[in-house]
Amino acid sequence: MSQPLLVSDFDYTLPQELIAQQPLADRAGARMLRFDRATGTFADGNFRDLPHLLRPGDLLVLNNSRVIPARLFARRAGLHAQPVSAKNPASAEHLQGRIEVLLTTQHTPLEWSALVRPGRKLPVGERLFFFDDDATDSTSPLLEADIIERGERGERRLRFALVSDFYAALDRLGHMPLPPYIHRSDAQTDRERYQTVYAQERGSVAAPTAGLHFTQEVLSNLRARGVEIAHITLHVGLGTFQPVRVERVDAIHLHTERYTLPAETAVALNRARNEGRRVIAAGTTTVRTLEHCALRAGDGPLEPHSGETEIFIAPGFPFRIVQGLLTNFHLPQSTLLMLVCALGGHAPVLAAYRHAVQQGYRFFSYGDCMFLA
Repeated sequence: MSQPLLVSDFDYTLPQELIAQQPLADRAGARMLRFDRATGTFADGNFRDLPHLLRPGDLLVLNNSRVIPARLFARRAGLHAQPVSAKNPASAEHLQGRIEVLLTTQHTPLEWSALVRPGRKLPVGERLFFFDDDATDSTSPLLEADIIERGERGERRLRFALVSDFYAALDRLGHMPLPPYIHRSDAQTDRERYQTVYAQERGSVAAPTAGLHFTQEVLSNLRARGVEIAHITLHVGLGTFQPVRVERVDAIHLHTERYTLPAETAVALNRARNEGRRVIAAGTTTVRTLEHCALRAGDGPLEPHSGETEIFIAPGFPFRIVQGLLTNFHLPQSTLLMLVCALGGHAPVLAAYRHAVQQGYRFFSYGDCMFLA
C-alpha cells in the first residue's frame, strides 16, 4: 500500500525576492513556462506565445468574477460607549479603536462572512461603523454592520444595515484585498491591475490571477487563431487566505465558493467534448468549477446552473473535462500547487518549479505564469 501524500510533499524553496510586489507595466509581458503533460518536460517562453500554443478549435474557459474592494476599516461602539440611537447618532469621535474587516463570502445581499482583526474584541451583538475618512464631512458612517455570528480564527458573520447602494459605498470605503505576501498597501492602480480585463460579476476577494495576463489584443489573437472562448464565474473566497493546517493531503477540506455555469458555456463545453476538442482552463478557479460541474453531471451533459463547490483536487484526481491549464506559480504546500501537480504530475511539476526559481521567474499573484497541456 502506498504511503498517503503529506502537505510537506508539496514544499519547495522560494527566495523572498522572487515574490512579485508590483504588476508588470505590460499585462501580457510575463514570462511563461511551457509544460508538456505527456513527457513532463518544460521550456521557457512568454505569455504572448499562448495563441500559438493553442490549437484551432480549442475551447478556452475564463473566470469572469470581479474582485471587490473587500478590505475595510471600521470603528466599534464598545461595551462602555453611549448607545447609538436616533438621538445619539454614531460619530467617529465617540467610537473606539480601528478594526480591520476583510469580507470573504456573501450569503445574502446584506450578510457576509468576514475576517476581522483584532477578533477577540468583537462579540456577537457588537455594531461596526464604517466612515469615509477621505470625505470632507466624515461624521456619519456610510455603512453599519452587526456581528451576528462568531467563527474560529477571527471569522465573523456580519449583517449590514440597508443602504441605497451597498456596492457604491464599498467602492468609496474599500481597499483592494492584496494577498498578505504583497508587502505594501494597495494603490489606486491596483483597482485596475488586480482585475482581469474581462471581469464582470462582482464577488471575489482575490483575483483569478492567471487571467491578469490577458489583454484585449491577446484575446483577439486567440479568436483569430480559431480558439473558442467561454466564461464561468467562481467567486474566490475565504480559502484563498487560509493556510493548510493538517499534515495529510487526504484530510484537507476547502471552504465553499459560489459559482455559475452559464447556458452558453454549458453548450460550448458539451459541443467541444462531443467533437473531441480540447478544453483549456485559465486558472485553478476555472479548473475547480469545470470539474465540479462534470462530477455533478455524471454521464450526462453539463447543464447551466449556479451553486457552491468545495471540490479539492490533488494527485490521483480523475480529470473529466480539463486538458490544459494556464496558471500562475503558487505558494509552497498550497492546495493550488496540489491541483497543478494533479494535472502535470507531482515530481515533474515540482521540478518545473525548481527550474522557475533557478531562472528567476516572478512568483504568485503579480508574477509570471505556466502553461500545461
